[in-house]
Amino acid sequence: MKKLFVPFLLLFVLILSACGHNETANTNNASETKTETFTYQSETGPIEVPTDPQRIIALSNGPNVLALDGNIVGIDQWTNMNPLFQEKLEGVEVVSEETLEKIIELEPDLIIAGSEMKNIAKLNEIAPTVVYTWGKLDYLTQQIEIGKLLNEEDEAKEWVNDFKERAESAGEAIRAKIGEDTTVSVIENGTKEFYVFGNNYARGTEILYQAMELKMPEKVREMALKSGIYTLSSEVLPEYAGDYIILSKNLDGDNSFLETDTWKNIPAVKNGRVFEINTKAYTYSDPITLEYLLEFFEKSFLNN
Repeated sequence: MKKLFVPFLLLFVLILSACGHNETANTNNASETKTETFTYQSETGPIEVPTDPQRIIALSNGPNVLALDGNIVGIDQWTNMNPLFQEKLEGVEVVSEETLEKIIELEPDLIIAGSEMKNIAKLNEIAPTVVYTWGKLDYLTQQIEIGKLLNEEDEAKEWVNDFKERAESAGEAIRAKIGEDTTVSVIENGTKEFYVFGNNYARGTEILYQAMELKMPEKVREMALKSGIYTLSSEVLPEYAGDYIILSKNLDGDNSFLETDTWKNIPAVKNGRVFEINTKAYTYSDPITLEYLLEFFEKSFLNN
């Protein structure tokens, strides 16, 4: 009887040991796959977000995320159409706040949206959703805020400090060459109208007017500084033209205005002081866009 009992007891012990080992392994696997989070202080209040998000849906602020090498799986159509980002967005799905089923299929662990967007509550049910109000933060603070969200605040701050220093230095060199009182307009052509911009409406306005401290024409300051943008007709365009013009040109639009006497007789046009940028590429104020524009402005003004 003893001979039978001992092997049975040994077998029982081995089974218990194996069960205990499997339970421990399962516990370890669960802890390994559990997502680490932290509390991000958003403009709508504290929210738990992943410490290292791997599947980001960027319905807004996509370019800011790309500048920090964020792992984007879904992007808005406007950012996707921008030629500056197409290489980085290869294979990324185009989504909107209304394509909820598509967003669910992408299994995001973080969603970034604009505060004006629809379905914020529903988006929050899919994944932690952080919203930003356009224009509430200045262009550099916005990048630092995205850095905080992605747990990359130090990297964002380092870029901001370096960019400010380089842009200010370029501004000093440009003002020394063209004159402290020389004015610069940023003009964009629409279908039948034109737009002039203040100092915070992308198209390089933040660099030109804020960082470089170049002057805008008094008429532009009067009509566009507070609102950010002002619409005008071709007849009054010369009144808003500075000594230099940054022309935000829609390459796919009607550019016949370039052949009109009104345009050709503007002093900046006559003097070869018009620098063209692609409207589709420069409607954001993220680090990728700003770096391109800073280099463009330096070359354009200093080598003209």
